[in-house]
Amino acid sequence: MQAIPSEFLAIDRKSRARVPSLDLEYRSVEERICDFKDVIIPLDPEWAMAEAARCIHCPDPAPCVQACPAQNDIPSAMWLIEQGKFEEAAQLYRQTSSLPELCGRVCPHDNLCQGSCVRNHYNEPVQTGALEAFTALYTRGENGAAIPLGTQTGRKVAVVGAGPSGLACAEQLVQHGHQVTLFDAKPVPGGLLVYGIPNFKLPKELVFSRWSDLEHAGVRFVPNTYVGVDLTIDQLFEQGFEAVFLGVGVGIDAPMEVPGEDLPGVVKATEYLIRGNVAPELLPAEMPSTALTGDQVVVIGGGDTASDCLRTALRLGASQVTCLYRRTEHEMPGGPHDRQLAREEGARYEFLTQPVRFLPGPDGRLAQVECVRMQLGEPDKSGRRRPIPIEGSEFIVQADTAILALGYWPDETLGQSTPGLETHKWGLIVSDPETGATSRPGVFAGGDAVTGPDLVVTAMVAGRKAAAAIDQYLQNQD
Repeated sequence: MQAIPSEFLAIDRKSRARVPSLDLEYRSVEERICDFKDVIIPLDPEWAMAEAARCIHCPDPAPCVQACPAQNDIPSAMWLIEQGKFEEAAQLYRQTSSLPELCGRVCPHDNLCQGSCVRNHYNEPVQTGALEAFTALYTRGENGAAIPLGTQTGRKVAVVGAGPSGLACAEQLVQHGHQVTLFDAKPVPGGLLVYGIPNFKLPKELVFSRWSDLEHAGVRFVPNTYVGVDLTIDQLFEQGFEAVFLGVGVGIDAPMEVPGEDLPGVVKATEYLIRGNVAPELLPAEMPSTALTGDQVVVIGGGDTASDCLRTALRLGASQVTCLYRRTEHEMPGGPHDRQLAREEGARYEFLTQPVRFLPGPDGRLAQVECVRMQLGEPDKSGRRRPIPIEGSEFIVQADTAILALGYWPDETLGQSTPGLETHKWGLIVSDPETGATSRPGVFAGGDAVTGPDLVVTAMVAGRKAAAAIDQYLQNQD
């Protein structure tokens, strides 16, 4: 924890608590739904300093720090930003986070640092996420964001999966002096940061800037390589890699398993988002470059991916976009802020609605979705009340495109192709939560491939923990 200057002890917390937030500014709805550009109007230093000055600097342990999976020293960062010391604040964030410019944008701050801010008892919390992202990006523009390199060890480590956990693991390993090669099945690094999150939510140039930092640090990238199919873990060791980190995520869209799911016009969320948000030259070779358009679009699901699909469909020109969700809004797992933006942009919500069949039109394509009304019963294993169909409540929703945003399953390929690698729950990798060590010596894992679908920040933290364990493992080999 960075020492707070003596002036901090004299701050008037009560006065600070009464200062309202400047809040973030968004482009008008009429403008932003016409493109895929960032919806947030760029912040400036004056805004950052004023917003950071609203922090009342709670005594340790500060609730915002405890709520942050990366344990960022947020109060100290707020103090530095308030003084205009953006470079020092960025350095402080990078001590605990490998991706502050990205986590500051895509973390569900309402459920983490901002949601734990004690200012919620008075008025709006401090915009800690936006300040983290602003600080990292502002200092990048001023002085760059070079990754400090450790003394070269000559040890080679393979990182499989170039998403948040893989990028973070690589960023830490090069600081220990190891040679790192990233393998990914996609044409460019980034994982879901590029191929899952739309540009209007996370501009891709932010991801590519962080990758550029890694590339300048000596990290090598091998694209279009599906480890487990094109190359096995055993073959990586045969090539001279002394340790392997698996950060492959969970990229298999969960099926719905209802009649008509294979109709043209019924599409999985991943393909829809990739084809709608990724430039043609970055698409996987097997994926068509044309976006999946539709006029009457329904999105089935209630997470953040569903919100991303709703907002993407509106930008692709759909005249009617509706989310169908089988529980109420209270049970929705996605962030309320994303839903608010989707509503502003024109999305509708039908709650307590369960699709049961997709029906074709005369041309064989999707034309209608048969649904049934639901009511909530007792809580299920997830703690949410279980939806129960209401007998005789069937009705029809007109739709020419249905997007299934039902969650993600792990890929069983790595477990099946790697002798001695223990998996469970249909392919999730079993690993130590603190070190990432798996049942296979020299193989470590972290992120969604271990936990199932989770947050960018938790995957990033897992990659950092695994990097520390890999460094120790390589030292022990000596």
